[in-house]
Amino acid sequence: MNIGVIGAGNMGLALATIWSKAGHAVCLSFARDPAALQQQAAALPGAHAGTPAEAARFGEVLLLAVPYPALAEALAGVAEAVAGKPVLSCVSGLLPDFAGNTIGLPTARTESVAEELARLLPTAHVVEAFNTTFAEVLQAPDRHFGELNPSLLYCGDDDAAKTVAGQLIAEAGYQPLDVGPLRQARSLETLASVWVQLAAATGLFPQAGLRILTR
Repeated sequence: MNIGVIGAGNMGLALATIWSKAGHAVCLSFARDPAALQQQAAALPGAHAGTPAEAARFGEVLLLAVPYPALAEALAGVAEAVAGKPVLSCVSGLLPDFAGNTIGLPTARTESVAEELARLLPTAHVVEAFNTTFAEVLQAPDRHFGELNPSLLYCGDDDAAKTVAGQLIAEAGYQPLDVGPLRQARSLETLASVWVQLAAATGLFPQAGLRILTR
């Protein structure tokens, strides 16, 4: 499928690399260095560089992987092009403390970034995904931790969009786990912040993964 990626940082580039190697066509966009963006896209099979609006038009599905302060800039000209499409978001408005000293402190936010995105892109189908893993794990040759692969929790309000998300999560080497409607992104984004802090405080960061075990 055609995948538009907005955000060519560690997360966006790592996922673009995985998906392009899996046979998907990728349009990579939104980087500080346009020349580097062109080089990064040229190094991937079936990939090209573009603007966020071009990535949104190109993709049958879109990944949004940008810092929260850059959200408005990244979404410029995107809304119309994503009508009816799945938009996967790993954007978080929380600020993990890499010293591990702020676990459990409250935030001033009253909604998740994913819910905010759903308001900003009302005709898109937003799915919260990929915020409970580290870019370094995505950059590794595979997602194996011994005999297990990490779980990847995701949520959204549209079943078809979540089916696409689950497929892409599995192709990236994770155990997909649907945790319900988009409102659950409030928990997932908080979990992501706590996970970073715990991994840093225990010395496990960045080569660590979450796994949900069931009987």
